[in-house]
Amino acid sequence: MPRTLVTGGAGFLGSHLCEYLLHRGHEVIAMDNLLTGTTDNIEHLRGERFKFIKHDVTEYIYLAGELDYILHFASPASPLDYLQLPIQTMKVGALGTHKALGLAKDTGATFLLASTSEVYGDPLLHPQTEDYWGHVNPIGPRGVYDEAKRFAEALTMAYHRTHGVDTKIVRIFNTYGPRMRPNDGRAIPAFIPQALHHEPITVFGDGTQQRAFTYVGDIAPIIARSATMPEAYGEVFNVGADTPYTVNELATLVMEAMGMKGELRHLEARNEVVFAFSDHSKARRIFGDVQETTLEEGLQRMVPWARRSRKGMWAIGIVLSLRQLLGARHAHAVILCVGVVHEDRCSGLLRHKLVGGRQ
Repeated sequence: MPRTLVTGGAGFLGSHLCEYLLHRGHEVIAMDNLLTGTTDNIEHLRGERFKFIKHDVTEYIYLAGELDYILHFASPASPLDYLQLPIQTMKVGALGTHKALGLAKDTGATFLLASTSEVYGDPLLHPQTEDYWGHVNPIGPRGVYDEAKRFAEALTMAYHRTHGVDTKIVRIFNTYGPRMRPNDGRAIPAFIPQALHHEPITVFGDGTQQRAFTYVGDIAPIIARSATMPEAYGEVFNVGADTPYTVNELATLVMEAMGMKGELRHLEARNEVVFAFSDHSKARRIFGDVQETTLEEGLQRMVPWARRSRKGMWAIGIVLSLRQLLGARHAHAVILCVGVVHEDRCSGLLRHKLVGGRQ
C-alpha cells in the first residue's frame, strides 16, 4: 500500500487529492496549518488509512516510517490570501518547499510540486507551453505568489539534479469545484453567492479577460498519474482545460447553472492577467487522454454544494467584507455579529489575522 503525504491537505485542492488517493488504495497523511484550509474539507475522510497532522511545513517535518510520495500543495493560492499573507506565501514557497524536499531526500519518496499558471505571469504567449519562461513582475503585489512558486520550481529542480530526488512539477491552471472558499478573490466562488442572493454579478474590467476553467474532479487523476508514472521523472507539466471563456461568459453560465436571472455590474479593472489558458499537449502525450468536464457540466455539479453552503457562504462573506472595511482589530465583533463562532468553520486566515499571527 503506497504511503503518501499531502501538504496543504485540508485545502480545496489538497482535500480532493487526499480523497482520490484514498480511493486508489493509498495510506494518506494530510498536513496543514489551517491558515487557509479547514478540517471541514477532510472530516469525511477520517478512517484507518487517513491521518491529519496540524503542522506548519515551514518548520522541520518529521514523519516516522517509510514514505512513497510527497505531494506539496501547501500555500495560500487565492488572490485574497496571498495579497493579505505575502510573507507567509513567500515562506511556504521557499522554506516549506525546502523542508518537504529534505523529507523526500531522506525517505527516498517521489516529490511532486503543485506549481501554478502564475509562474507565467501576464503571458505574451497564448496558450502557454512548458518551455515558456513567462512575463512576471517580481515587485508587484502579485509577485509574492508568482515568485514563491518560481523559486519552489527552481529549488525542486536543484534537488533533482544535485541529489537525484525523483521530482515532478505540475503547473495547475484555474481549478474550481466544491469546497472552494467563498469570496477568496477568484471568480467562480465570488459569482455563486451573488447569483444565489439575486445580486448583480460583479465583473472587474470589461469582462473580456479569458480563462480556461478545470473541474477539480479532472485534476486529481492527472496529479496522481504525474506522481506515479516513471515517464514523468524530472518533468514539468501544464495541467488544465484548454477551452477559454471570457469572464462575462463565465458569469452568465454561473447564473444559468444556479437558475437565477440577473445582470452584470462592471467595476474598475484590477491588475490581473488578461489571458490564462494552457497548452497541455505534453501531459496528454505522456498520460494519454484525460477527462475534461465541460464548464457547464462542472457548474451544474456545484449547484447542490452551493445550496448546502449558502448560509456559510453568506456568513463568511460578510466577515471578510466587514473585516476589510473595519480592519482586523474589530474582527472578533464582526464574527459574533454574523454568528460564525465555530473556530474551525472560521477560516484559518481569519484566525491568523484576529490573533495577530507572527510573520
